Amino acid sequence: MSQTVIEKIFSAHSQDDVKPGKIIWLDLDVRSARDFAGANVVGNLEKHYPNESKFESKEKTAFTFDCVIPANNLGYAENQQIIRDFARKEGIKIFDSEWGIGSHILIEEGYSLPGSTVVGTDSHLNIMGAIGSFGQGMGDQDIAFGMKAGKTWFEVPPTMKVIIEGELKSPCSAKDLTLAVIRKLTSKGALGRAIEFEGKAIDKLSFASRITLASMVTEMGGIVGFIPPNDEVLNYCKKQAKFEFTPYYADKDAKYVDEVVIDISDLRPLIAKPFKPDNVVEVESLEKDNIHVDSAFLGSCTNGRYEDMKIAVDMLRNKEVAPDTVMKIVPATRRVLGDMISNGDIQVLFDSRTVVSNPGCAGCASGQIGMTGKGEVQVSTGNRNFKGKQGSGLTYLCSPETVTASAIAGKIISPENL
Repeated sequence: MSQTVIEKIFSAHSQDDVKPGKIIWLDLDVRSARDFAGANVVGNLEKHYPNESKFESKEKTAFTFDCVIPANNLGYAENQQIIRDFARKEGIKIFDSEWGIGSHILIEEGYSLPGSTVVGTDSHLNIMGAIGSFGQGMGDQDIAFGMKAGKTWFEVPPTMKVIIEGELKSPCSAKDLTLAVIRKLTSKGALGRAIEFEGKAIDKLSFASRITLASMVTEMGGIVGFIPPNDEVLNYCKKQAKFEFTPYYADKDAKYVDEVVIDISDLRPLIAKPFKPDNVVEVESLEKDNIHVDSAFLGSCTNGRYEDMKIAVDMLRNKEVAPDTVMKIVPATRRVLGDMISNGDIQVLFDSRTVVSNPGCAGCASGQIGMTGKGEVQVSTGNRNFKGKQGSGLTYLCSPETVTASAIAGKIISPENL
């Protein structure tokens, strides 16, 4: 029987008959918890399994710190220490405050692999679709059970196909493509569905660009968004892999509940206005309003790879951020930061008056690198701009190119017009 990607992955990880709408038991390749809700996972494990082994496989289990690192309030400090003490006692791998964003770390360190199943306490763990893996965020009780049993239950979602026609042309990048998809689908267009992305532009996406697209499937309402692994992705994963893996690709005659075609031939830089990620317009349409930018944030699980950092570095070389604007850059992981140091990028950013922080979720977590105050306008490469998400200010979502251009100009401006 012909199957979609998620149906193939689920079939390989379950003894049950896999078809949309059916609830199945799913074997889990990786079980993780972050500093947000991780202490609750520990509490559930100790409460429900007090005098027995708490893990089906310690090798497939990890804790990651990324929300507020290092902890800047007592709540996070105490929760992180609860996790540390527990992980040390149980012999579980912990990626502490120096590592960066957990979902990225699980890929970099070879835990998440094409065709694998990964769960954690991160609502954007479906970012794993960037490498053809099924990732899903879950509550602390579900994660505790998954760590203990090595499996959990899922309802098999239907799959929709999103076909991208045309080519992605500079100064547009993967974030503009992603915002174009959200503009078309809206925040409810993929509700409860898996997405498969297809098209020549998709095939050409770099590893970093795939992460950008997959990381905002949550904002489309989707369960997960799969991008077929190309040679770059497969070779990267082979070098890091802790386990054997099998990539899965949809059958040519697989059945989809919907097909959406988006032509990006004439795509221009896009921006999502407050307070919805699908409130998308062309950046240039806002230029007439002369919107002053108080702060600019480049980072997050959506745009925290070295490729994203390099865009800002190249644009800021021999330039400065506008006098009344603060530019904040946060790499996703310590590997990315290491590349920035090795390549001399930190000096360029320092000279341009940019704040560079240690790896982590940063702005999206409203803790690591500051929040927005009432009336503050922020341009951000993050994935959410809901009211209160990053403080009481106004957050506009856009690409690294648009964030950097706006930081230099001191106002919202398209990189086309800088």
